[in-house]
Amino acid sequence: MNFFSKTKELRISTKKNWKRYCQFFFGCLIVAIAYNLFIASNDLVPGGVGGLAVIINNLFGFDNSTVILVINIFLLILSFTLLGIEKTRSTILGSILFPILVRLTEHANVWIQFDTSKVLLMAIIGGAAFGTGLGLIFKAGFTTGGTDILNQIIAKYGKTSMGTSMLLSDGLIVLASGVFFGITSMLYSILILYMISQISDKIVLGISDNKMFYIVTDREKEIEIKKFILEELHHGATIFKVKGGEHFHSKKFIMTALPTKDYIRLRDGIEKIDEKAFFIVTDSYGLFGGE
Repeated sequence: MNFFSKTKELRISTKKNWKRYCQFFFGCLIVAIAYNLFIASNDLVPGGVGGLAVIINNLFGFDNSTVILVINIFLLILSFTLLGIEKTRSTILGSILFPILVRLTEHANVWIQFDTSKVLLMAIIGGAAFGTGLGLIFKAGFTTGGTDILNQIIAKYGKTSMGTSMLLSDGLIVLASGVFFGITSMLYSILILYMISQISDKIVLGISDNKMFYIVTDREKEIEIKKFILEELHHGATIFKVKGGEHFHSKKFIMTALPTKDYIRLRDGIEKIDEKAFFIVTDSYGLFGGE
């Protein structure tokens, strides 16, 4: 019985791994095509090693894929030395595969032809496609290496957050694009960075279809708010006893999750029942369990 159980678990695990690797490869392929088709061909610099390669290519004529590979290998060695093998492991495959796919798809503009004079359109579509591919890569548990490694090193030894590290590395590369390609190109590059950030987050987290309400109210109003949630909106609620941090007055804390379409109804209902109620609303990307 144990043998068959372990065999079944192994098959499930193998299937999940294959799915992850296929998703990772497909994500890398999308990123490579978007890079060649929309970004590098228009001298746009969306930060990262890919953006740095565009600048070096224009200055010295070196092939983009070669520049990316050389820098990635250098950063991998640096990562092994400064971050250790555990931190480096998830970046190895992406660091090698991405430049290879960039090389294989460098003539994508021959296969798929666009009017590249519409730079704004190229920036929007390129950013969306690039972000979609990155989102698939991140969701599979991998990265494409490059400045992801550099950001971790800066964060660790510079005692800064990952956000600050990304701002330093990608920000400097984008600013450099303004020096070499002009302010207009830099603004397009900033647009691409924003698109990549937004789309990749949506791919990893999903689109929020629900809202989470955290409501702090008086004990007298708690019954009315709970009744409104249960009977008017037909959703559940969890209630805790809490105390105010300043005067230590007893309060009731109501937590409830509901579809975004009911957000306005609950917000207005709370304000109508208790004008002094304190509440916070956040996006909820997944609801599991419950009745």
